[in-house]
Amino acid sequence: METAWRVLCRRMCGAWIRAIWLACLLLPFVSIRADEVVQAPGGFPIRFGILPIGSAAESREQWRPLLEDLERRLGHPVTTVSVSSYAGLSGAIGEQRVDMAFLSGRLAIEAVEHQHMRVVAQFVRSDGAKGNVAMLIVRADGPIRSLKDLLAKPGRWRYARGETLSVTGYVAPEAEVFAPNGLNSDTFFASVRVGNHQNNALAVSNGEVDVATCNNPDLDLFQRNFPSEATQLRVIWRSTLIPSGVLVVREGMPEPLRHQLIDFMRGYGHAPGAAGERERANLARIPDLAGFAAADNSVLRPFVDMEYRLMREQAQHGRWVNDQARKARLTQIDASYQADLKQLLRD
Repeated sequence: METAWRVLCRRMCGAWIRAIWLACLLLPFVSIRADEVVQAPGGFPIRFGILPIGSAAESREQWRPLLEDLERRLGHPVTTVSVSSYAGLSGAIGEQRVDMAFLSGRLAIEAVEHQHMRVVAQFVRSDGAKGNVAMLIVRADGPIRSLKDLLAKPGRWRYARGETLSVTGYVAPEAEVFAPNGLNSDTFFASVRVGNHQNNALAVSNGEVDVATCNNPDLDLFQRNFPSEATQLRVIWRSTLIPSGVLVVREGMPEPLRHQLIDFMRGYGHAPGAAGERERANLARIPDLAGFAAADNSVLRPFVDMEYRLMREQAQHGRWVNDQARKARLTQIDASYQADLKQLLRD
């Protein structure tokens, strides 16, 4: 006769097996949230990677109507790789879990040069421009009234910036503000915190930091989401025009699906009549987006040039054991830049 303990164990094992079996049956229909794939049931999926603006969930919701139209038009389910960080999206692309993605700057360059992706379109802003600007923002009633005030007191201010892969959150301010003055933001400030533009703007308005990076689409979004807090912000610096984000497509996607996908994205918002109005309304849900203009890898050159200038400035102002070491580093930067251009602009 079995002991009570063995009977209980046998029943528990049976329950676990049934639970696992049921989970396997339901798995294709489960929606997984940020940092994972959201899977639509049935068919061969198109996997779309979304660069986070605000939270991952917010970005996913902004893209949802457009991607639902894509799913209906092409007859393939569309899954979204919606992440909370640039590094997370880069990792997903590197693992070939993404077929098409919205990227910018270093993320796009990495995808094109090392992750078998190609630029097929560039974002067009609602004002017709193909770019945006990086910003430094402070509290309107705070002690920092200008960029000169900021730079005059090293070691005093608290700073919030984006990830190092973010052009407007890191590369542009570093290349156009700090490096030309022989500074590095990681050592210039009393403290540095890393987050997305929405959280960083909120930190400024709440007095948790003194200055933060931002950009015009994210500042517009912040004004809509937090109108009261937005009135407390002041912009003390704007960058030169930075090319807009791009759409990249995986080189190994099968035809004619790849061609159909590109045609859909480039044509979205251009349909006549009520259909076009509805598509443009869907585009407007994505901050500052009016459509997609045909483009190729060459639109990424300004990002390569910006990073090249930044690295040279940092090398020029860095501390070296001797001048020969500095020259060797500059020679290495020049060679890497030429290799990047060759790789980027290959046929």
